Amino acid sequence: MSETSGGLSSKISPPRWEAATMKSERSNEQNQWQDKKIRMSQSLRLTADEYGEMVQKGAFDHLHGKIELIRGEIRCMNPAGPIHDDFILYLTNWSFTTTAQRSIQVAVQIGLGLPEFDSRPEPDVYWVRAARYRERHPSAADVKLVIEIADSSLKADLIEKVDLYAKAMIVECWVVDLQGQCVHVFRKPENGRFNDRSVAKAGESLSPLEPCNVPLDLADLFGP
Repeated sequence: MSETSGGLSSKISPPRWEAATMKSERSNEQNQWQDKKIRMSQSLRLTADEYGEMVQKGAFDHLHGKIELIRGEIRCMNPAGPIHDDFILYLTNWSFTTTAQRSIQVAVQIGLGLPEFDSRPEPDVYWVRAARYRERHPSAADVKLVIEIADSSLKADLIEKVDLYAKAMIVECWVVDLQGQCVHVFRKPENGRFNDRSVAKAGESLSPLEPCNVPLDLADLFGP
């Protein structure tokens, strides 16, 4: 405490614990406001522009998990386990070794801009036209291949994600089924659906429509 003369009031600094409490209360108020915005965004449909503005302003910075925008709704993604991450690493390495880097870039869990569907999914791995994307996210027209890795998310990926990618006219989509040890292949989008659907199983090899140097060996992909 400091004292002053001449009849001026004494200025008392708050104890350290009180300052810490006030800081904690402010932090809690901020978190409550952020949570409120999350609840609002989940109950109200967001456009891609509105979602992008919220991201820019840090509305989701306090969240520990990843999120994506699917048809105007914010979806929280489950934390990935070691198996899921292992498949991402494998498919990322395969993508880098099999593509021509002058024409194709490999994106890993990076936002894909589909504003006409109020969506910004983050596919596990996808191939895009080689370019700089400083001013915008890659769009459907840039995409050559999308790969989603599915364990508990298999149903959602096969129905919701595949439907979204078909309507966006993405030329090819693979859904890697970890439990079934197979790859669901979707090609030839037309009128909001994929006309060419097939399943590649362990022991087979798989090549995308985009030229590649080495086909994907599914026996090695699903092997021990």
